[in-house]
Formats: sequence, structure tokens, C-alpha cells
Amino acid sequence: MTETSVDSTPPPVQRTPAPIAWADAAPLALAGRPRRVIPFVVGFEVIAEGISVAGGSGFRHLMEPVTAAAVVFDDGWVLVDGGFDPARIRHRSLRVASFDYENYAPVVPAGDPLVDQVAAAGLEWSDLAAAAVSHAHFDHTGAGRMLRPDQPLLIQRREWDHALAVTQPRAHFLFIDDIVRPNVQPVLLEGDTRLADGFEALDTPGHTPGHQSFAVDLGDRTIVLACDAADLRANIEGAIPCGSTVGPDGARLAEASIRRLHDLDERPDTVVWPAHDPDWAPWREVIDAQS
Repeated sequence: MTETSVDSTPPPVQRTPAPIAWADAAPLALAGRPRRVIPFVVGFEVIAEGISVAGGSGFRHLMEPVTAAAVVFDDGWVLVDGGFDPARIRHRSLRVASFDYENYAPVVPAGDPLVDQVAAAGLEWSDLAAAAVSHAHFDHTGAGRMLRPDQPLLIQRREWDHALAVTQPRAHFLFIDDIVRPNVQPVLLEGDTRLADGFEALDTPGHTPGHQSFAVDLGDRTIVLACDAADLRANIEGAIPCGSTVGPDGARLAEASIRRLHDLDERPDTVVWPAHDPDWAPWREVIDAQS
């Protein structure tokens, strides 16, 4: 009888990378300049108007798109936000544990909308230089599942510190394991940060302590992705802050942030995109194309 040897070596331990500063991570694996911004609609959520617009109705609810965008360079691209992780929606017990809030309903269409729309845009995940998240709310952090350690997650240091410090993540609409996971290398930004030629993170706190927006200079025009500093075009045009803020200074900071975005939108060569407006043309065109 031949004795069969058994390999008792334990599998390697996957370690969660410690966050590093932007100065130690730059530059990103990009070449050239931004050439286009590709909008994605990766889900929907039912939101009270008063959450999106300060002073809005708490009775009226909007079916708002959950959005993301690809900033495409001559060589390489960056993903801004990423929607939900569909697994949290599709697994019944996980869905209840994750999203059982009063008057809130997340929706992810069939398939994996982020993966499907990235493929439809002709982009390769292997060419992704980084993912940048505006803030740590769960409708923006689902792309962490797609990253390799050499594709950093760009987040403001204040947002990272806030997310890790909260003692009740559910109450703050956070899934910590979306951003703290073995495949994700967090890179911490400090306020306004030039990320690449023609691509800048803008410090727009208030909605959360370290919320950031993104400016993309396409040469003939600049697109600013407001993210949740402005859910709707009404926020931008009327300089009305979001209705949901965090911290004792949140409302004041949100007011300053929306004023900054409003002023940028007033420039003739700049347009500010709201994050969740169902009638904003770039998002509407994506929705209509899937019909």
C-alpha cells in the first residue's frame, strides 16, 4: 500500500493593505489627457426629495439613478464611484441585513450593470488605473470588488477616517468591507488634488466629512462630476445644498460646497453633472439605451 502525502501547508494569508498617502502612490498608470467621460447608470434608489435638496419635501419621493463614470485618457481610465455591489441586493438575507431602512428601496437591474456597461463602452478592467470614490456611502462603493491591489482606491483622508471611526456603520449608510478588503489599496487624498493632467479631485465636504467631486478638463470644455454634493440640477442652478449632511458643521460645509459648484457651472466652458438626477441628459440617455 502506497502512502499518499498530504500538503499541510496553510494557504497564504490575504492581508488588507494599509492606506497610503497620495504622495507615496502617485502617479497613476495613465498617459496623455482625458478624452471623454462615459456615464454609467448602475442602479436606482427611492429617495425622499428632502434628502437630496435642503428644504425639500419629506413626503415626495424620487426614483433616482445610482451613477458612476469612466474618465478615459489616451491610455488608461479611472472609474469614479461604482454603485452597489449587486450581491448585496440579490442575496435575500444579505439584502435585508444591508438595506432594511424605512422608506428606502435599492434596485439593481438584471445582470451586473457596472460590468456590463464598462464592457459595452469598450473598456478593459486591466487598463483601469484607479477607482475614485466621492464618499463612503454604500451606493457609491460597490466597485471595490473589481479592483486589484495595483488599482488604488482614491478617497479623501477625512472620509476614510470618518468611515473607520463610526461605531454604527449601518446608521451612517456604510459598508466598511466595501473599502477595507484584501484586494483594495486605499490611497488618501488631502483636499483638492491634481490626480493627472486634466483630472482633479475637488474638496466638497458637507454631505459627508470628506466628500469629493471631480473636474475633468477635456480641452474644449470641463465636466465636473459633483457626486453627492449635488444630487439634482436644482441644487446646482439654485445653489441649494443637499438635505443630508453629517456632523455639526455639515450644513455649513455643504452650503460652501454647492456655492463652489454653482460658480463653476456658471463658467461658459464648464458644466456640473448632478449625481442622482433622473432627468439629467447623460444619465437619461444611458437609461433609455438599456430599454
